[in-house]
Amino acid sequence: MRIGELARRTGVSPRSLRYYEQQGLLSAERTPGGHREYPEGAVARVVRIQELYAAGLCSSKIAELLPCMRDSDGGPSAVADARLITDLTAERDRIDGMIEDLRRSRAALDEVIAAATVPRDASSGTVVPGP
Repeated sequence: MRIGELARRTGVSPRSLRYYEQQGLLSAERTPGGHREYPEGAVARVVRIQELYAAGLCSSKIAELLPCMRDSDGGPSAVADARLITDLTAERDRIDGMIEDLRRSRAALDEVIAAATVPRDASSGTVVPGP
């Protein structure tokens, strides 16, 4: 499939797809006219790349990780090694920390929202007793 179709099927811009190719994350054959031709499996590969970016991984880490994953089911391949597991465990721990930070931020926002929704007297700012 050509780059436009891959972009349409994945929701990723052609510019991003060219970037993925430049970073070694995605590959394409070239037609005699110089157009990129992607295999059907490129759709799953692009989806996987997007998931890994969304998890906060950088392109160099994704490039290291992709050969260790199977696109069809996401399971590990035979080339996954102990160093990769260590790196990915550190990434997972970093993501867990971000999730905790977001939970604390959400709790703080919930407190402000709750306090702001309590009826108050407009002139004095004191809480108006409910019914």
